[in-house]
Amino acid sequence: MRINSIFVVIFALLGMPLAHAVEVVVGQVGPMSGLDANQGRAYAVGMQLMFNNINKAGGINGHTFALIRKDDGGRAENTVSVTKQLLSEERPLVLAGFFGNRNITDVVNSGLLEANSIAVVGYRTTEIRVEAPLLYSVRAGLRDEINKITEHLATVGINRIGLFYEDGPGAASLLSATDEAAKKTAGNVVSKASYATGTARVTPAVEVFVKTAPQAIIMVASGAAAAAFIEQYRAAGGASQLLSHSGADIEQLSKRLSEEQLRGVAIAQVVPNPYKISVRLAKEFSDTIAKAQSLEVPASYTMMEGYIAAKVIVEAVRRQGKNPNRAGMVTALDGMENYDLGGYLVSFKPGMHSGAKFVELSIISGSGKIRQ
Repeated sequence: MRINSIFVVIFALLGMPLAHAVEVVVGQVGPMSGLDANQGRAYAVGMQLMFNNINKAGGINGHTFALIRKDDGGRAENTVSVTKQLLSEERPLVLAGFFGNRNITDVVNSGLLEANSIAVVGYRTTEIRVEAPLLYSVRAGLRDEINKITEHLATVGINRIGLFYEDGPGAASLLSATDEAAKKTAGNVVSKASYATGTARVTPAVEVFVKTAPQAIIMVASGAAAAAFIEQYRAAGGASQLLSHSGADIEQLSKRLSEEQLRGVAIAQVVPNPYKISVRLAKEFSDTIAKAQSLEVPASYTMMEGYIAAKVIVEAVRRQGKNPNRAGMVTALDGMENYDLGGYLVSFKPGMHSGAKFVELSIISGSGKIRQ
């Protein structure tokens, strides 16, 4: 007993919070295989890079971070069961990096989040979601992206617009938001075509747009579906300006498509450019990449987004002091107003979990490179 007391005194004198230090487990369920595997893995790598930085620096309030990721193959029918297994076996403090419209909807509708009082920080969908109590988005909403794209089209005199989108329960909201955004800029959505969720079967949609010939086509699709659409549409002689929401990563598109097919494609980006030092966050990310011995996948916008999600998680843990817990995560997140990550603001409050407004357009040059 006396020896233990001596150690307690020593730890106190040294300022060592060992008695309260924990390993903060962050759980990700996402596509580590399948059509969107590159994006799911890039998001995970981005989070891990941030957690590595924190752990090497001694943690936050003595707490270190461990990322546990599970593969749902991008298939919605797997996401709930894999999440349930993760919650049971690993007991994470917080979840992060989920992908897919139906995947996320099924998790929310399953009641798992409420039953376990656990938040999801950072997720990617191709739909306009209603606010959910335990979902926290670290990126601009799809409505913000659509507004940015239609405003850009108006400035270059384009008003006849097509919409290519993923079919599903959220499609009605997307269609309504696109019509509304187009009307604000004196535009008109003249043709719409969808593809089945979780697939890249785009041939019927290509046929619609070749026939109707809009001046520009907005693509709200997964990276795999967007790549298939661009490939088939260009091969069919389609000449419309192509603009995509942020779900279609340039990195994924460039693996499949030629420079000629990609020339002039515009992509909405909801995080700072990971290849250019434009803000302090981008410099921090770039320095972290440079110090990494190897990367599982190349640096990308998706990796930057994962890095941002991890920074938000770390800050929420920091605000809880020595005893982080699931309820404390929610309280900390809901109080995170105008948190500056280094030129990128994230802001949450109760009932408002769409945390950012940053949107800019990247245009792919003739050499296949990104230019702002």
